[in-house]
Amino acid sequence: MSTLKFQSQSVATPYFIFALFLFTGQIIFGLVMGLQYVVGDFLAGAIPFNVARMVHTNLLIVWLLFGFMGAAYFLVPEESETELYSPKLAILLFWVFAAAGTLTILGYLLVPYSTLAQITGNEYFPTMGREFLEQPTITKIGIVIVCLGFLFNIGMTILRGRKTVINMVLITGLIGLAVFFLFSFYNPENIAMDKLFWWFVVHLWVEGVWELIMGAILAFILIKITGVDREIIEKWLYVIIAMALISGLLGTGHHFFWLATPGYWQWVGSVFSALEPLPFFAMVLYAFNMVNNRRREHPNKAATLWALGTAVMAFLGAGVWGFLHTLAPVNFYTHGTQITAAHGHMAFYGAYVMIVLTIISYAMPKLRGVGEASSNKAQVIEMWGFWLMTVAMVFITLFLTGAGILQVWLQRLPESGEALNFMATQDKLSIFYWAREAAGVIFLIGLITYLSNFFVDKKAVK
Repeated sequence: MSTLKFQSQSVATPYFIFALFLFTGQIIFGLVMGLQYVVGDFLAGAIPFNVARMVHTNLLIVWLLFGFMGAAYFLVPEESETELYSPKLAILLFWVFAAAGTLTILGYLLVPYSTLAQITGNEYFPTMGREFLEQPTITKIGIVIVCLGFLFNIGMTILRGRKTVINMVLITGLIGLAVFFLFSFYNPENIAMDKLFWWFVVHLWVEGVWELIMGAILAFILIKITGVDREIIEKWLYVIIAMALISGLLGTGHHFFWLATPGYWQWVGSVFSALEPLPFFAMVLYAFNMVNNRRREHPNKAATLWALGTAVMAFLGAGVWGFLHTLAPVNFYTHGTQITAAHGHMAFYGAYVMIVLTIISYAMPKLRGVGEASSNKAQVIEMWGFWLMTVAMVFITLFLTGAGILQVWLQRLPESGEALNFMATQDKLSIFYWAREAAGVIFLIGLITYLSNFFVDKKAVK
């Protein structure tokens, strides 16, 4: 018997499954890159470092988008109290997006990037070559078509059903995601202008509209697992997204410090970036306050753990580690170092990987016909996966932070004597890179442990 409130919620299942498949690929390529840092010729002929990096970061973006779409298809019908407008459209768009993503990744791996640009017509409408946005123009157009169809489906569902704060915040974030992606088609020849508008995609996604998506999903989960009045959770959500947008939009300025922009950006970027940890700290207070004042003991303990973990790790990664190097006088020395990588790893994991895994943890037992929650054995395995991945990510962040501090000292601070060149500095950091690789292996073990929980309860996916 189905445990779903609305049968059309089942379209979220392939999105979640494919997202986890891509997530696994992302981690494997991350380990390949990590080993190439210290063993430079490892798989160099088959998977050069620049290709591994491209696949690693692109898989991150694509699997999170699949996760966001699956989350929307699951929660919007329940929030709107109506079936999804068109389940068939949702499935069609899944196959289109999955095929486009798979072919693009295979293109990266099997064809030299310059050849890929040539055969996809990049010379006629150049959009390729920028990190995170390496996709061929034809793939970017496909992403836009998928996003338009997805927004139409979700929007029509909301229009004909109940309007809630969660749905409104979610659709605002999703529309913003689609709109800011359009800047990936603008590719000015001036390198400073190129980077300026590149950040309109990257920053305004991860420190802007994606935070709305994360807030909406977290609010939905907290309502379900705590039983706290919707009005209370919605008020918290309003406060958090207001702080996130006020600080995040102008906080884009911390990427403009050294792009030949006017000097006032050093003040604007520093001041508003310093405020960016506040919404994440509020999220920690919010999540723990809701769970401590819960009116019900939800059987899905694993989903509760993921929800609390999201708030804490997002605050540490996006808030604390972001603040560590966001002020202009500090950023002058630290930008582009391993400190940036440390912040990026924990921020992405804490804010977005964990929120997608939170909604998957809550939704998959229902989608699989298991019930409100998986069996106790499955949840214990899932929580082991949680702790292995989370602790491993903390150590990855700490090792990269250590590498970054030493890198700044050796390469950029005149007080340390004659500055070493980049490659000489990298040699000095190898101990940190080996430690990071070891922590990455633990992360993969945690991911495998997490995935194994789905094979404990013998129910067919519906």
